Amino acid sequence: MDLASAKVIGAGLAAIGVGLAALGVGNVFGSFLSSAVRNPSAADSQQGRLFIGFAAAELLGLIAFVVAILILFVVKG
Repeated sequence: MDLASAKVIGAGLAAIGVGLAALGVGNVFGSFLSSAVRNPSAADSQQGRLFIGFAAAELLGLIAFVVAILILFVVKG
């Protein structure tokens, strides 16, 4: 296997994290909505944790995207 093929395969594997970040965001919001329906009075106090979970999931997706772009365009070979 030559280096160009390995770069493309590595970038594709790194890009899987972007899709998994979307699943994580859906999981965070789904969990919040189910807990808000069960106990509406506690939903306001949990909203800060909702945004922290959303930000963490999106950050991991952005990091995976940056790694894929770095592998494709910065790594010399």
